[in-house]
Amino acid sequence: MTSESKGRAILARLSLVGIWLGMALLALMAGLVVLQVGARNFADLGLPWADELARFCSIGLVFVGIPALAGRQALVSVSILPDMLGGRGKTGLTLVSDLATLAFCILLLWGFAEFLPRAGKFLTPAMRLPNYFYYSLALLGSAFLALVTLYRLANLARGRAPSAGFPDDAEIGPIE
Repeated sequence: MTSESKGRAILARLSLVGIWLGMALLALMAGLVVLQVGARNFADLGLPWADELARFCSIGLVFVGIPALAGRQALVSVSILPDMLGGRGKTGLTLVSDLATLAFCILLLWGFAEFLPRAGKFLTPAMRLPNYFYYSLALLGSAFLALVTLYRLANLARGRAPSAGFPDDAEIGPIE
């Protein structure tokens, strides 16, 4: 197995892990909302930690799910112009889009590098977790999105479809 196919397999597996983690975070977030509503209505009890944990799940869900969607080019998009342009125009717009995504990731990671050393040591109000932990999924998701975008750009440079190597999870198989 070549190093390129190993890298592609690792990214595909990581994207599948992101999807499963995102589903788990979504289920936990929904459960926390139901718990919070039930506690307030039936026990007249507020659970501030449940709100904070649900917010953590929401942040994590977005940041761990987007790299898998971006790799498959399955994000919400307006495709009227790319569909009208055809081959080279569509490739050019994909290149611009992926470069903009990479620039966003770099700026976001730079923001984390500036923000977390100062604010990371402070604790969240309800759960008393350090901000390093609270924003860890956002940081990891941003780094993974940058890797996925670099992979897509490498595919474009080689003349391949940018999403080549990001099959659906049915094609990947179970995680072992």
